[in-house]
Amino acid sequence: MGKSSLLASFLPLLLLLLPYCVLGDDPYRFFTWNVTYGDIWPMGVKQQGILINGQFPGPQIEAVTNDNLIINVFNSLQEPFLLSWNGVQQRRNSWQDGVYGTNCPIPPGGNFTYVMQVKDQIGSYFYFPSLAFHKAAGGFGGIRVLSRPLIPVPFPPPVADYTLLIGDWYKANHTDLRYILDSGRDLPFPDGILINGRGQYGNTFTVEQGKTYRFRVSNVGLATSLNVRIQGHAMMLVEVEGSHTLQNTYSSFDLHLGQSCSFLVTADQPPMDYYIVVSSRFTSTVLSTTAVLHYSNSGGQPVGPPPGGPTIQIDWSLNQARSIRWNLTASGPRPNPQGSYHYGLVNTTRTIRLANSASVINGKQRYAVNSVSFIPADTPLKVVDFYNISGVFSLGSMPDNPTYGAGYLQTSVMAANFRDYVEIIFENSEDTLQSWHIDGYSFWVVGMDGGQWTPASREGYNLRDAVARCTVQVYPKSWSAIYMPLDNVGMWNIRSENWARQYLGQQFYLRVYSPANSWRDENPIPRNALLCGRASGRRTRPL
Repeated sequence: MGKSSLLASFLPLLLLLLPYCVLGDDPYRFFTWNVTYGDIWPMGVKQQGILINGQFPGPQIEAVTNDNLIINVFNSLQEPFLLSWNGVQQRRNSWQDGVYGTNCPIPPGGNFTYVMQVKDQIGSYFYFPSLAFHKAAGGFGGIRVLSRPLIPVPFPPPVADYTLLIGDWYKANHTDLRYILDSGRDLPFPDGILINGRGQYGNTFTVEQGKTYRFRVSNVGLATSLNVRIQGHAMMLVEVEGSHTLQNTYSSFDLHLGQSCSFLVTADQPPMDYYIVVSSRFTSTVLSTTAVLHYSNSGGQPVGPPPGGPTIQIDWSLNQARSIRWNLTASGPRPNPQGSYHYGLVNTTRTIRLANSASVINGKQRYAVNSVSFIPADTPLKVVDFYNISGVFSLGSMPDNPTYGAGYLQTSVMAANFRDYVEIIFENSEDTLQSWHIDGYSFWVVGMDGGQWTPASREGYNLRDAVARCTVQVYPKSWSAIYMPLDNVGMWNIRSENWARQYLGQQFYLRVYSPANSWRDENPIPRNALLCGRASGRRTRPL
């Protein structure tokens, strides 16, 4: 290739990155991913999986606070595709969020380059495919965001850093599962549990006696809360979705759909092999799988049966959740202590109550928030908002409070103002545990309890050291309350992490608006933004 051809091939990328380069000198990390179908056998049965660069799960993303991630995704599937980044806040940049409310899908044979920054973040997260129930076929992977070298971390450096992507799994292909949902039925019970894409005894993690290791664990499953434990070893919790926690020690730990955390585990037992066990929670049939913690000087196989764990006990899980506290003296992504922001002393400006429900609409199973079951528009909502395209959605189509009426279909969007400070109560009157995620934000989980939330429930809020995270569970017939500063302009997805419920309508979008219309508050539409639907044929912005 000649010099002129080489320059021409890189010119579009240089133009794309130019505004970001001007903004600062934070490092850039470049990734090129090819998304394909491929045969996988995670449970001994051949399935059609979604691979990234031939890998299932996909490649690990390693980053440091404020790194810029340039990820060029080529879609070699026969259907549109998007990736989203669970927990990456996309500061001022919902254009890169990778859900259908913000991005046009990457067409078959096409590509899209995500340009995003892990601005002021540390911690453990994951990415996943957000469209067409692709998540049931793979396409997910771990994200590690390390602290900058001069920022103190509240524990000594571990010898190694392991990622465990745990989740329930179906032997059926994602297309079959999608057909079940599109037909108006609910999914059957999952067939098993995977750890890093493998079933029983499919993973071995090697440790040296006397040394300490970090285990980052994410529940990337579709339907099931999970419990994780390591035979004979204590697990010290040190981080939850970007927050350093009080370093409590657990013998087993519940991780709900979409949640991530980090443990330190010291290899302080006699040298042999030990079981790592992951099992289902709140299910009538208990699913489980095992991996192996292998001492490098091991004298033999694990002894005895794998350790048992909790099964249907709700109070046990609730009390454990309440024990997770913010480490007020630890530095987060910045040098100042996490506790220097006194979230409990700020007056809230708005209370939003969100109640999930199951509904049958037009003879089909649907799920709803405040009686509204979300249906995708023909054009991504962020694109619609940018071009002022009328007739696609209405602000205020998601009410602030439960209506307790019959469910109905709508493209639901809630309006909100930049710099408001909101209280959100997730109310669950159903018999199943709910898990809620909010894109673009981290929030403080100030309370959770059984029964019906009332204003008097605020008397029990933790206004001092509640943990900040991006995914919160709501126990059956219970409520959970969060405080959240609306400091990130954009169009943000609020959704159930139970993927069938999300697919069938238990989600909506929060439009956080700034009248300033300034690049200070929100990045402009990317020059390489894909345009589709009613925005087809329009221009993004001039070079």
